[in-house]
Amino acid sequence: MGYEEYLNSIKKMIDDLKAMTADLGLANTGDEYKVISELFTYKFLNDKLLYSYENRDDKSESFDEYIDFADSQIASIEEQYLLNNLFQRSNEKDFHKTFDKAMIAVSDRNQDVYSIETSTGSKKPLFEPLSAYLRDPDKENELAKRAINILCKYNFGDIYNKGWDYFSSVFEYLIKDFNKDSGKYAEYYTPASAGAIMADILYNDTPVDNVTLYDPAAGSGTLLLSMADKIGTRNCTLYSQDRAQKSTQFLRVNLILNNLAHSLENVVEGNTMIAPAHLKGDKIQQFDFIVSNPPFNVDFSADVETMKVDKYGRFFAGIPNIPPKDKSDMAIYLCFLQHILSSLNDKGKAAVVVPAGFLTVSRRTSKIAYMIREKITDKNWLRGVISMPSNIFATTGTNVSILFIDKTRTKEDKDVILIDASKLGDKVKLDDGQRTILSSDDEKYIIDVFKKKKKIDNFSVVVSNERIKQRKYSYSAGHYFDLKVEFEEISDEEFSEKISTYSTNLDNYFAIGNKLEKEIKQWIEVFKHE
Repeated sequence: MGYEEYLNSIKKMIDDLKAMTADLGLANTGDEYKVISELFTYKFLNDKLLYSYENRDDKSESFDEYIDFADSQIASIEEQYLLNNLFQRSNEKDFHKTFDKAMIAVSDRNQDVYSIETSTGSKKPLFEPLSAYLRDPDKENELAKRAINILCKYNFGDIYNKGWDYFSSVFEYLIKDFNKDSGKYAEYYTPASAGAIMADILYNDTPVDNVTLYDPAAGSGTLLLSMADKIGTRNCTLYSQDRAQKSTQFLRVNLILNNLAHSLENVVEGNTMIAPAHLKGDKIQQFDFIVSNPPFNVDFSADVETMKVDKYGRFFAGIPNIPPKDKSDMAIYLCFLQHILSSLNDKGKAAVVVPAGFLTVSRRTSKIAYMIREKITDKNWLRGVISMPSNIFATTGTNVSILFIDKTRTKEDKDVILIDASKLGDKVKLDDGQRTILSSDDEKYIIDVFKKKKKIDNFSVVVSNERIKQRKYSYSAGHYFDLKVEFEEISDEEFSEKISTYSTNLDNYFAIGNKLEKEIKQWIEVFKHE
């Protein structure tokens, strides 16, 4: 099954599940989201287990033997609780109790591996009983029976070795309805094209082993998964944090489906700004690679006082002011940037999505942004910047850029590449508005130009740190493009004719202006106070 076929199938299944929950009175509620997300999580774990069992090396091994010895990449589900077996029992009396029992059993059997930890240290189970989400006991059996019929209608077979983010596009499909339980914070989903560009450039064709990857605002894990797929899932360990419950839940399942279950214990639900979960003693843990698309403008006003006394010393440039009119305009991405710089080890590399305004904002307008750019440049950490096309994200029309940081740069390597890719991509009309889609050729072109530091007119420029300092630490490629003046050879007669035409046009414009001036004054004289 290819990715497009998979997307079509999962969206159809979600539509069926949404129709079911709407009929049961859960439309557009947090409980509707939980029911749907739990059901297709169960579906994925079920189908991956069956796929793995069917492709086992020892064909004489029974199902019970297989799940007893299967590794953490496979969910352990008793045969009686496989979806097809539950389907066979769906006409039994009180089937909802059987389904609830199955979900609890799967959670309990896999709790050591699949339970998610919060920043307070508590553990959340993989599943809750479905009946807990209904207020009407008479509808519990209907929910269970309709759910099992929908889940068994679809088959997600050979999709588990693809390195996909199985849920990023599903998120885009869901957020129009399920945007209420965690607010804007979790809605910064990164398109796969941006993830691929970031991963390829950071990896830089250099095999690595036993490295750490981190995202302090991970969402469903698009960027982490792209990076892990490039490096190799066996060569890396993932760490993440996100304060949105739904994002963390999908990331957890993504790791399971992508053979990254060994990193599940490092997935934490919590607020990175006030309670960073990944520490080494009393200091921030540092990582080999960081990829992140942090929230840009979000209300973190309740956390400001705690952040001001940050015991980890992360916020060297300060904390953005709380806007007086709209607290949701607080530029929290500046705090995430500082946290990322603190979380990068001495040989670390990072790729971070930032709003395009960060590249050029003056010291007077944003001292914090200016100081961050100043530090990155003065430390010789800036490898390059890519300004992306507008409307490339599903949930924001904000123009964005990707900032590449590399602490391995030597004193001799002071050249930085700046790319303006804003004119690339195809404009596509979707239900939620216009979107810009980068083709695979666009992606390859950007990656090739960046890695080879090619200078291309009005697209890319290579500049020194010193030149960046002279331009007040501007990271915008357009500020460094050469202004080209094209000259055209013309005769004396042609020159005189052009000047005569310009002069005549100006006379006409002046005449029109004088006429308008007189008419306006006449109208002013007519006005009276009443």
